[in-house]
Amino acid sequence: MDIFTTDARTADLNQLGDEIAELSAHLEAAIARLLDLIREFDAREGWGNGFRSCAAWLSWRVGYAPGAAREHVRVARALGTLPLLSQALARGELSYAKVRELTRVATPETEERLLAVGRTGTAEHVERIVRGWRRMDRKAEAQEAARHHTARALHVYQDEDGTVRIRGRLAPEVGALLVKALEAARESLYQRRREEAPNADPPTMEQQQADALALLAETALHQGIDPGVPGERYQVVVHVDAAVLVDADQTGQSVLEDGMRVPAGTSQRLACDATRVVMRHDAEGRVTDVGARTRTIPPAIRRALQYRDHGCRFPGCSVRFGQGHHIRHWAHGGPTTLSNLTMLCRRHHRAVHEEGYQVERQPDGELQFRRPNGWVIPEVPRSPDLPADPLAAIRAWNEENGLALNARTTMPSWLGERLDVGYAIDVLHPMARQR
Repeated sequence: MDIFTTDARTADLNQLGDEIAELSAHLEAAIARLLDLIREFDAREGWGNGFRSCAAWLSWRVGYAPGAAREHVRVARALGTLPLLSQALARGELSYAKVRELTRVATPETEERLLAVGRTGTAEHVERIVRGWRRMDRKAEAQEAARHHTARALHVYQDEDGTVRIRGRLAPEVGALLVKALEAARESLYQRRREEAPNADPPTMEQQQADALALLAETALHQGIDPGVPGERYQVVVHVDAAVLVDADQTGQSVLEDGMRVPAGTSQRLACDATRVVMRHDAEGRVTDVGARTRTIPPAIRRALQYRDHGCRFPGCSVRFGQGHHIRHWAHGGPTTLSNLTMLCRRHHRAVHEEGYQVERQPDGELQFRRPNGWVIPEVPRSPDLPADPLAAIRAWNEENGLALNARTTMPSWLGERLDVGYAIDVLHPMARQR
């Protein structure tokens, strides 16, 4: 009797285990479809309706934790270039946990080898091999960076005709910095020349690069190598007429200090939370009076605002620091009080002022955000309608797509032997095989 009971219990538990394994395979196949949809949604920027990234949209719309949302987007993007791993997940042969780890290191060249690791080993084996693989990657990257650093050089010498020749080799990040600086200097030089002589033939690119380098040198010597006090170094000055702040359609200036015009919406956004100096002009435009410099949001109110809002209040945004926004702009008579202020990150502050998004404070004190078309953006979106039996729907969808999943679909071929991670990396990793 005891033997019969034990055998029946064992058979019942085996059946339960098989049901868990089979259902898991169905869920892995469904996750593959989910990742395909996320990758398409991300590529088409469906999240661009007020959210700063696809992960931020997923966190808001689907309810993923921010870290999980970022991982889903990362894996979805990676699988776009890794068809073998993508197909294995879609067939339920690999778990999402294994694929998530393998996509951290897999490339189109190494994908086939790593797929074999996923099929053969357990999830723990995969994690250990990926850790070893990344250690080898970091070692190779460190060696490459050391070579770059050692090889850095700049040769400046005078030719026989008196011209100066320059030849050099820079580390990648330093080279990128130089290229950006040359681009900025080149644009500054030739923007002015185009305005002064629009019909003149421009110099060649090589000549423009030489002129840009000269401008960088002159600027460094003129201003000094010391970049200055951070607060002044990054200060942006905007001159805007009061009428333009009240109504963007009014004529008047809205320009940066160098005379470059900026949209009135940009000036209104910057004026929300900035240092303000009121200047009065006569009919000929001469300055007749300059007021004291004041903050549009006093420090005490700003501290209270940060304490109350704890960061950006746009639905789904998790940025902890931001800019003060006047719900009713102070140029329209809005008061600088906590009830008329909210915190918005730079991205969403721009969305409200320059992209047509709206925010209002409701009678109950809560904020309501709207898209440019007037649709309300809920703080927490409504859950989608689900069929009465969601699992049956997943099974039916998989069967319609020709998937025959069972309890052994995701089972690895590991037979219990000890895993030697060092040996596995020596065999699998391209850099290890070159030693």
